[in-house]
Amino acid sequence: MKILAIETSCDDTGIAILKIPKTKAQSPNFVVLSNTVASQIEVHKPYGGVYPMLAKREHLKNLPIVLKKALKQTNISDPKKQIDLLAVTNGPGLEPCLWAGVNLTKELSKSWEIPIVPVNHIEGHILVNYLENKKIKFPAIALVVSGGHTQLILMKKIGSYKILGETRDDAAGECFDKCAKILGLPYPGGPEIEKLSKKLKDKNSKLKVSLPRPMINTKDYDFSFSGLKTAVLYTWQKMIPARKVSDRTLYGQMQIAMASEVQQAVIDVLLKKTMKAVNGYKAKTLILGGGVSANQELRRQFQKALKTNNSTAVELFMPSANLSTDNAVMTAITAYFHRNKKIATSDVTILKAEANLRIK
Repeated sequence: MKILAIETSCDDTGIAILKIPKTKAQSPNFVVLSNTVASQIEVHKPYGGVYPMLAKREHLKNLPIVLKKALKQTNISDPKKQIDLLAVTNGPGLEPCLWAGVNLTKELSKSWEIPIVPVNHIEGHILVNYLENKKIKFPAIALVVSGGHTQLILMKKIGSYKILGETRDDAAGECFDKCAKILGLPYPGGPEIEKLSKKLKDKNSKLKVSLPRPMINTKDYDFSFSGLKTAVLYTWQKMIPARKVSDRTLYGQMQIAMASEVQQAVIDVLLKKTMKAVNGYKAKTLILGGGVSANQELRRQFQKALKTNNSTAVELFMPSANLSTDNAVMTAITAYFHRNKKIATSDVTILKAEANLRIK
């Protein structure tokens, strides 16, 4: 079986072609034939964030190019005969962006006479772990953390989910971006904050920064990061007077100290809430997904927490960094597990983009 998948939920235009050899195994081996992504970072960088209509325009421009490249890489000259299934992310995400991928997939379905499997973006971030890990045990706790989402999910089996908690305002990745902007760092902010944090060599530096850990001790599993962003703004204004700091070395040190504390504040909250869920639901597996999960310090601290929290029976699964961010491989894998829910070519008009689609 070959699946061609399209992902346009935000600002990455992704098309992947996945091959699944015939097997009787419950978790087959997935072979990635093509994973092509066109990034829009440079387009949105001057604005410090993603503008949906601008992102949609870029998707419409990139999709034909990325599709042609994916087909060429896999030597597919006759998709009608060589592709068995189409998959597309139909939510959640930015609605104008989602429609770009959904509309193209519908056109391809009619032209190639191939059915479509609509895919939930959040589920894709979870199930992409099956590419490299076949033995995921249940119940599992999944932490999906990205620029647009921060959710703790109880996974009873593939296709059976319960949202335990989620952010009440800003997602963790969104918080990173906004804090980075306050510090004068370029977009996207998450990687910039991580990069600066690595430069904090002296943990006992006299340049101390202390930020709150919002909702870290609440009894629920919800998150809130808007307050952290506000605290960063006020703290930074105190550190940096209205006049510019003439000592550029000192200014750089202040940026490093603040970035490190922002990163640790976010990790502390994510870690405590997630481990609470792991222990409370007696999870056998912990799954990380989403762009923020590519953060190396976050990964290191989660690995350490499982080792020191008497959770040796809990396995930690994390996709490689390039599969943590948005990509169409995760869309294709999810479509395979839901292939029985395919929409026939004659019915594709019912397929719609759903910006607020919930996982369930």
